[in-house]
Amino acid sequence: MPNSMDETLQAVRTAFARLARENTGLTDIDQQIMRAFERLMLGRPEITDGRTSAVNIAAEAGVSRASYYRSPVAAVIKGILSSPEARRPESDELRQEVARLKQSERELRREKGAEIRELRATVTAYANQIQILTLRNAELEADAHQLRAQLAEDQHGVVKQLRKSPTSAGSRSAQS
Repeated sequence: MPNSMDETLQAVRTAFARLARENTGLTDIDQQIMRAFERLMLGRPEITDGRTSAVNIAAEAGVSRASYYRSPVAAVIKGILSSPEARRPESDELRQEVARLKQSERELRREKGAEIRELRATVTAYANQIQILTLRNAELEADAHQLRAQLAEDQHGVVKQLRKSPTSAGSRSAQS
């Protein structure tokens, strides 16, 4: 990890040296911007929270954002930051990791909420089925009690039908 950061800092310094060779008229503002960017890349901000954004670079350099964007250094910095092999300061990487973890947490909470809603719906359906079965069980127990009472009346094993079932009523009307 330290080698990668050293390589990135070397690439930053090389890019700034090339810029200085190509643009002999770099101003004090340009120099301040370069020093501020190096401080941010080293993870040693003096004013800001350490993110390598245009706003923070300008604030670290003590210049306006407009001055930063007008500076030829801004284009070099943009190229450095867009480079895939450029290593960001640890604070930037940690912020990205925190953002990724927060997104993951939101997704897990969403999935958990959906699962809880689904489980509650299942519990409700089971509770309804239990209630229906409880009522049917009570009805069957009442029927059994009546049948036992009929048998106890000593009618020589004759049991009368307690209620007409929908299927037997339908088959009788079909026979008529």
